[in-house]
Amino acid sequence: MKDQQGSNRISSGVIAAVSAVVVAVGGGVAWFTTQSNNTPTPSSNPSQQIAQPAQPSTRQPGNEQTPNVYWLRPKDKNVALVPQPVKVASVLPNQALEAAFQSLLAGPTDGTDSTTIPKGTKLLGLKSENNEVHVNLSEDFTSGGGSTSMMGRVGQVVYTATTLNPKAKVYIDVNGKPLDVLGGEGVEIQQPLTREQFQKDYPL
Repeated sequence: MKDQQGSNRISSGVIAAVSAVVVAVGGGVAWFTTQSNNTPTPSSNPSQQIAQPAQPSTRQPGNEQTPNVYWLRPKDKNVALVPQPVKVASVLPNQALEAAFQSLLAGPTDGTDSTTIPKGTKLLGLKSENNEVHVNLSEDFTSGGGSTSMMGRVGQVVYTATTLNPKAKVYIDVNGKPLDVLGGEGVEIQQPLTREQFQKDYPL
């Protein structure tokens, strides 16, 4: 009987000891978990944040260009070529001029300006290099209008093509062939064209 009571006391003591260990371990785990949750991470600690250097811009400010589109506007008894700036999102080769010509062929948005370039004219090609600008337009460019209309549209093309280089020489092609004669009245076009030559030989 005494042995049985001793065994019971030993068993109770072992259970109590194991329970104490479990409670201690559990409390330690809870404390560790709490401390871990409260430990600031490097990203949330301002003193440990690393400032990332600003990424360099892919644009070169010195290369940014703002081309002009040239419209016709009545002036006295004649017409004048007037510029309108065009916003260009990129500065890739020829892209500024291409944007200008797309705006030119789309037509003016200002009611006081006009164009004699026939609606539906498309830009088939454009290349600018070595002080030369080659413009290839669709057949629509040659349709309709008298000599004044013809000279007006040629002037619009020449001035828009030379917006970034006023001294450049302009070559105008229609469907890939040099434009020598324009319109039913047979206006001869001497190529290459420059602004100076246009003002001298084809006054508006």
